[in-house]
Amino acid sequence: MLVLSRVVGEMISIGDNITVRILAVNGNHVRFGVEAPKHVNVHRAEIYRRILTKVEPGVPSHDIRDPVA
Repeated sequence: MLVLSRVVGEMISIGDNITVRILAVNGNHVRFGVEAPKHVNVHRAEIYRRILTKVEPGVPSHDIRDPVA
């Protein structure tokens, strides 16, 4: 895992077309914005887990990995 320190207003680039900008820090809460192409899905981890549990029939459950593991 790459760990980076940023301050409000600074950005992190992921590949050529994804940008994460730090919007606010309030105590131990951080707000950030993600700019990505429309074809790139961006979800909070707990939402993504719920999406993965609604798998289409025929997909073996062992093929589903925890996105934050």
